[in-house]
Amino acid sequence: MGQLAVSIFANYDQALMKHEENIFSPETNPLSVGILLLPDSNMLSLAACIDPLRAANRRADRNVFKWRLYSPDGGDVPLTSAISVATEALTARPDFDVLIVVAGFRLTEHTTPTLLRRLRDVAPRLRAIGGVDGGPWLLARSGLLDGQTATTHWEDLEEFTDVFPAINVVQDRFTISGKYFTAGGAIPTIDLMLHLIQRRLGAKLAQSVAGAFIYDVVQSPSAPQLPVSTQRLQRNSPKLAQVITVMGKSIEDPPSIATLARQAGLTQRGLELLFQKQLRQSPGAFFLNHRLHEARRLALDTALSAHDISLRAGFSSQAVFARAFRREFGMSLRDLRHMHRQ
Repeated sequence: MGQLAVSIFANYDQALMKHEENIFSPETNPLSVGILLLPDSNMLSLAACIDPLRAANRRADRNVFKWRLYSPDGGDVPLTSAISVATEALTARPDFDVLIVVAGFRLTEHTTPTLLRRLRDVAPRLRAIGGVDGGPWLLARSGLLDGQTATTHWEDLEEFTDVFPAINVVQDRFTISGKYFTAGGAIPTIDLMLHLIQRRLGAKLAQSVAGAFIYDVVQSPSAPQLPVSTQRLQRNSPKLAQVITVMGKSIEDPPSIATLARQAGLTQRGLELLFQKQLRQSPGAFFLNHRLHEARRLALDTALSAHDISLRAGFSSQAVFARAFRREFGMSLRDLRHMHRQ
């Protein structure tokens, strides 16, 4: 995992330093982790939580992390792989620092009022609490994520946004919001755990752990899981939602605004009025902004050349791309990369 991969988490550092007790801060004392495992979770999400911690202990030659497995009632918890995992019952007085909720399928059945009450009782006693895969649904239903930024698995993002309007739902691979954290699935959870190791114990150990799994971090925390969410627009303006969906799928080969309008059964003027009414900008400006932000993500998350990035963002002219990029972000692509590496 090279310098670029290590630096992709830099966006979080300044915000995290505001929380002195945040677990994502430099600290040498062992961190005690409780993992709340619900039935019908997948094994990969569970392993993504535990194995990076285990590897960190081995690479550090001491126990920098400790963990124990819990469930609402204790006993063996069946996973989707037909393997059962032994757990302890989660009590209202935890003896660990942080709780990670791992969940998968049949969430409605497994999310009982007793469990939600227990999560609300436990949360104030912890330094941090988070959910991975289906776990964010439990935290959201308990009310713990109200006013926070969160994500969940990409298949559920739009429904999650709709059900929990008090949460700032984003499409990021993982989020950290105060003492709360969420991850969209098993692989983003590995990213999250590597970030935890890096922030607490340094980039060298995080690199060593990633190397043990032959794993290269190629996505930043804020890399989207899906194109722009359009479920809410679908109610008010289905044609606008249709156009934005096409834009999200056509970044590398962008169609003209006239073509987008025609595909949606609108005149170009009609499409422009629709964008102005709903989004306060023209379709051309919206599409250009979307493409430039994809270029910015590629600049920070990959080692692609500026020329290749310009092509992936739908620019046939390198000069036009360079001018548009500087106008949008106030610096060149090269300067942006240099700043983040620093």
